[in-house]
Amino acid sequence: MVPWPSSGVKEVGPMATIPELKKQYEDLGRGLPVKSEQAVDAQCLLVFRYEYPDQVSRVTVETDEFTAVCPWTGLPDYGTLKILYVPGQSCIELKSLKYYLLSYRDVGIVQEHAANRILKDLVAACRPRSMMVTLDYRLRGGIHTSVSVEYAGGGAGNAPDKN
Repeated sequence: MVPWPSSGVKEVGPMATIPELKKQYEDLGRGLPVKSEQAVDAQCLLVFRYEYPDQVSRVTVETDEFTAVCPWTGLPDYGTLKILYVPGQSCIELKSLKYYLLSYRDVGIVQEHAANRILKDLVAACRPRSMMVTLDYRLRGGIHTSVSVEYAGGGAGNAPDKN
């Protein structure tokens, strides 16, 4: 029996944390410039007063232009973002939402964290009765992923702080 040739790949050890995995990618010397999550500009989100807060209306906002980058390689990730919400006292102003989403363009963030951050920022901005955010990334390495996160709120008193 012929022994399997060594490929030079490191043996698998304990599961890496996100900072450890980022360092492993940096050690490869192939990364592109990546901004931190602090570059996400939630302050640009604007809202307007919803004149029918007693009426249950479902608002759907969808864009196929969401872009962030891999936090380890700097390679772009593209996806479709779908926001479904029932307004409370205010609605999200769409141009400001576009500027907010553009602030992710060079941010290194994993998909699961991006979906949760977007939900947190939008809930803080407009205080909906409920909201669901789905971030559906295009195929990467033959793998399709979609992340959905939900705020089941129940009103402004249950919304997270803006900070």
